[in-house]
Amino acid sequence: MPILPVSGRTFAAVTLALLVSPSLPGAEPPAAWRQAVDAAVQPLLKEHDAPGVAIGLTVGGRAEFFCYGVTARQDGRPVTPRTLFEIGSVSKTFTATLGAVAEQRGRLRWSDHPSKFASELQGAPVDAATLLHLATYTAGGLPLQLPAQVKSLPDFFAYLRAWQPEAAPGVQRRYSNGSIGLFGHLAGVALGGDYAAQLQREVLRPLGLGHTYLRVPEAAMADYAWGHDGEKPIRVGRGVFDLEAYGVKTCAEDLVRYLEAQMDPSKLASPLREAIAATQLGHFRVGEMVQGLGWEQYPYPTPLERLLAGNSSEISQKPNPASALVPPRAPEGPTLFNKTGATNGFSAYVLHVPARRIGIVVLTNRFVPGPARITAAHALLTTLDAEQKGR
Repeated sequence: MPILPVSGRTFAAVTLALLVSPSLPGAEPPAAWRQAVDAAVQPLLKEHDAPGVAIGLTVGGRAEFFCYGVTARQDGRPVTPRTLFEIGSVSKTFTATLGAVAEQRGRLRWSDHPSKFASELQGAPVDAATLLHLATYTAGGLPLQLPAQVKSLPDFFAYLRAWQPEAAPGVQRRYSNGSIGLFGHLAGVALGGDYAAQLQREVLRPLGLGHTYLRVPEAAMADYAWGHDGEKPIRVGRGVFDLEAYGVKTCAEDLVRYLEAQMDPSKLASPLREAIAATQLGHFRVGEMVQGLGWEQYPYPTPLERLLAGNSSEISQKPNPASALVPPRAPEGPTLFNKTGATNGFSAYVLHVPARRIGIVVLTNRFVPGPARITAAHALLTTLDAEQKGR
C-alpha cells in the first residue's frame, strides 16, 4: 500500500497549491513534526491495517497536514487534506455547539425539560431530566445505542414513555447516542427548524466549514472516502438521530479550522463566540475527566494514562457516578479538550489545548481502536509542545 505524505496550510486555495508544488517557500513543515507524524501513523497503517490516514496539526496559528494511503482500497486515490471522513461521535461537539447557540439566542434554557419542545414526552420518565442532563448523558441511564425496534422519532418517543431510569437525573453518566441525539433534535426545534438546517445556518456556515456535511452532496462525493470493515467498503447508514449523534462527514482541513475556532473564538460573531465558550465549561466530574458540552476535558499537561482511562470502555460503555459542578466551571488552568469518534468503517480523534495553541486531528478510513488513536495523538502533542517551548 502506498504511503503518501503531503503537507499544506489551512486554507483551501493554499492547500491545493502545496499538493501540486510542495517546493513553494514555507511549504515544508518542521522536520521534527514530520518525523513525529510518521512515527505515530505507522502503527495505524500497519498494525491496524488502515487504508488511509489524515493528520491535521495547528500549532501557534500554523496549520500542516500529513496524509497517507488511499481513500479506498479498490481505487487507490491518495488521501488529501480535503478527503471526507466520517467522524462518528466527534459530531456530538457540533450538536453541543448548536444547543449552546440556541441557549445564547434565548430559545432554550439548560434547565428546560424535554416536553417543552416535544409535547409527546409530557409525563414520560425522561421529562424529569433537563436539557443539560440530555446533553451530558446524565438523564438517568439512557443506553448507548437505541433499541432495534426504534426506527423513527415516534418510535423513540414511545420507547421513552415506557423507559424506566436506573438513576435520578444528574447523578450518573451513561454515554448515549439517544441522549444527545434527543438534545440535538430539541435544539433544532427550539431554533425553529430541523437539526440539519439549523446546524448549517448557525455553526457550519459561520465557521467557514465549507467541506463539512451531514448528507454529502453529489458534487462532493468524489472526495468521500470509503470506510473499511474487513475487506468490505462501507459507509454509515441512516438511523434515528444519526445526524445529531454521529453523522458529520468532514476533512482534516475543516477540522483544523474548527479546532482553531475552539482555541480562539474571539474573532467570531455573537452568539457563536459565546456558544463555543459555553461548550468548554465543565458540568460533571466523571472518573478521570470532566464532562462538558460535547468536549471532555483534563488538566494539562495530561499523562497518556489519564487520557486512556478517561476514554476507556469503562467510561464509554458503562454507567459511572457523576458529580455535578455547580455552577459550571471554566478551566482553572491549562486544559486539554478531546473527543473520540467512530463508525463501523471510520475512526477519528481530535484534541486541542488552547493555552498551548495546539490542536490535533487524526482521521482513518477503518475502525482503529481508541487507545491506538489516543496514543498517536498524545505522542504528537508531546513533540509539538516541546518544540513550542524550545522556541
